Parts: sequence; structure tokens; C-alpha cells
Amino acid sequence: MQEHGRFPQSQVGLGAANPAKELCEPEVGPVPAETTVAGMDDELVRGRLEEEQNRLAALRDQYVAEGLTSESEDESLSELSSMHQHQADIGTETFNRERDMSILERVEGELADVEHALKRLDNGSYGTCEACGKPIGEARLEAMPAARFCLDDQALAEREARRASEQT
Repeated sequence: MQEHGRFPQSQVGLGAANPAKELCEPEVGPVPAETTVAGMDDELVRGRLEEEQNRLAALRDQYVAEGLTSESEDESLSELSSMHQHQADIGTETFNRERDMSILERVEGELADVEHALKRLDNGSYGTCEACGKPIGEARLEAMPAARFCLDDQALAEREARRASEQT
């Protein structure tokens, strides 16, 4: 299999890859951008996406309210330096902060995916694969309403991201 390297590693995992259109040849031609998946109730989809958007925004706001984004690692650990702390305690605090930052990053990425899905719903392209233009299966959209790619293109994006991370 030829390596194409068309999927940026930072955009994979949450359905946020940006594959080249020629990687997946449609059998019957691409679906026009204004076409949505037949049989989908747009208002039901919008409701699910907005519900997820609200859930993710509340989770993000919780991390922000706890000072995770406004306080540097040095500032958050400085309060420990005035007390007699074992190095393992400082290590635990550092680990917890890094874990929380990682979760916050993922939440923000998922929130961006949901916002993108809402824009696609507004412009009529929701439910079509951004790589090949084929309809995304209803079962996939039911499981992941913010999906941007069909299963084949998502799998390809994840393989390429994994290959890229193994090379670094």
C-alpha cells in the first residue's frame, strides 16, 4: 500500500482529518454538497448536536473555572513549594495537571467538531463524507453525530496518523 500522508496527525481521532478527495473513488460519483442523508430529520440531528455542544461547553467551562487555563504550571506548583512536600507529591500534581490539560484539549476538539457539524447542517452538506463525497451511513451518524468522514476514510486517516506517529 502506498503511503499518501494526506491526513494531518493533529486532526485524526475525533473525525477531524482532512484527506485528499482522490483517496476514495466514489462508485456512483460524489454527492452534491447541498445534499444531506435521506431520511434524516434535520431538527432531531440539530437537537442532538446542540445538546452535545452544551454538554461539552459546560465541561470546558468547568476546567476553565478551576483555573486550568489561566494559571501556568509553575504558578500551580508554587503553592506546594511553600510547604514541605515530597517530590512524589509534586510529580503527582504535575501528572494531574497534564492529564487535565489533555482532557481539556480533547473536549475543545470535540466541541469544534460539533460546531463544524452544525455549520454543515446549515449549509446542507451534513451527512456526506468530506473526503469522497459519499453519504456517511446513518448508523455512523447515529453513533457519532459530528462525524465528518465515512468509515473507510476515517480508518485511512487513523492508519496514516498512526504511521506518522511511529516515524517520529
